Amino acid sequence: MGKFTLVGADVHDGSILVKVAVDRGAAAKRGWSNDRDGRRAMIADLKRLAAEAGTMGLWFVYEASGQGFGLYDELTEAGIHCEVLAPTKLVRSAHDRKQKTDEKDAERLLEVLRGHVLAGTDLPAVWIPDQETRDDRELVRLRLDVGEKLSAVKAQVKALLKRNGVARGADTGGSWGQAYRGWLKRLVGGGPELRRGARVALGSLLAQLEFLEEEGGTLDQAIADLAETERYAGSVKEMRKLKGAGLLTAMVFLTEVGDLRRFRNRRQGGAYRGLVPCAAESGEDRDRKGHITREGPGRVRKVLCQATWARVRHDPEEKAFYGRLAERNPMHKKKAAAAVMRRLAIRTGLAGLRGMEAAG
Repeated sequence: MGKFTLVGADVHDGSILVKVAVDRGAAAKRGWSNDRDGRRAMIADLKRLAAEAGTMGLWFVYEASGQGFGLYDELTEAGIHCEVLAPTKLVRSAHDRKQKTDEKDAERLLEVLRGHVLAGTDLPAVWIPDQETRDDRELVRLRLDVGEKLSAVKAQVKALLKRNGVARGADTGGSWGQAYRGWLKRLVGGGPELRRGARVALGSLLAQLEFLEEEGGTLDQAIADLAETERYAGSVKEMRKLKGAGLLTAMVFLTEVGDLRRFRNRRQGGAYRGLVPCAAESGEDRDRKGHITREGPGRVRKVLCQATWARVRHDPEEKAFYGRLAERNPMHKKKAAAAVMRRLAIRTGLAGLRGMEAAG
């Protein structure tokens, strides 16, 4: 069996620290700046070390982070086998959490890689989306972010009114309708209900609300245009046949999960989305199940949760299914909702696959 050069890296915005070793040999520490010149120097040095050691392969691992997959792209393009590891699936002892340094983190990743390359242990690597999927995610994620900011501003408006003891009148209509907004603008214009500082603050919040709503509309149109492209049109069409699953739900699902064909079965897909229960078995205690794991993309679970409650309200079959589960244990209705969400996730995935197959 040939030798391998193995590299575990701790990557930060401004620096990259690695521990590099040949097979089971002692690890050496190296460091570079995390910029274009620094990464080029790192790749050249690692290739030189591998050539001097006469190894047949060069492996590099680092943890996934908010920096994206640019480093992965550069290493792969340079002919280095790179894997990006899921931080949530890396085992850390209590001692490791209390004694955390960049060097120790790089050493730990190196040992995980050694186990995989030399002993065949599992490597908790994440799926790497292609460039187009990454780009599409930027748009869809921004739309979700704008929605969260809208909700936050609306909550701020209500909190301001509550602090100042201002109650809604009977003629303000439903929440955030035209009548209600008109009443808020009249408060900003003057009157005894609010003092000057509160009026200025409310006016600013209403301006933010209008801006965010306009941005949300612009992004909605961009997402609708994206959904009509050949890449997504078939899957989105099939997904939207499911009650509760709208355009945004479908696009979040498709851009976050990526290629639906990479899951071998429903169990694997459910585990990726974090919708399977935790297990706690020990000794005589068998088959004890807890809350869902919440692993994988939280954005998918969020839109599925919203779609789930829409289905429970408007789909008789799902309403009856939820009701049966909730009646078994009224104190744990969240478990019933999680079961409905799991079913919706499976059906959404199958609908997406049908759309992909129909599109060829």
